Amino acid sequence: MARKLIPLLDRILVEKVVAPTKSAGGILLPESAAASKVNSGIVIATGPGGRTRDGNVIPVSVKEGDTVMLPEYGGTALKLGEKEYVLYRDDDILGILEN
Repeated sequence: MARKLIPLLDRILVEKVVAPTKSAGGILLPESAAASKVNSGIVIATGPGGRTRDGNVIPVSVKEGDTVMLPEYGGTALKLGEKEYVLYRDDDILGILEN
């Protein structure tokens, strides 16, 4: 049975982009160089947003499918099935990467 996580409040579920282990020319890259550049991910799911003191919902600033810039540290790592994800708050996301 596959498990699905639906984030609450202003939390965002992100799958980190895996850095390539080979260059375009076929040269193997060292793990330390590849791992240090993993600072982006794809938004898998978002919560509805945070709430003000009056109870109004403040929607999250990203949507499913967005490629986002992530902080070097932070988030809550979790594993669903065979895939690994990280759960961030909306204000932890640094920006949206456009193509």
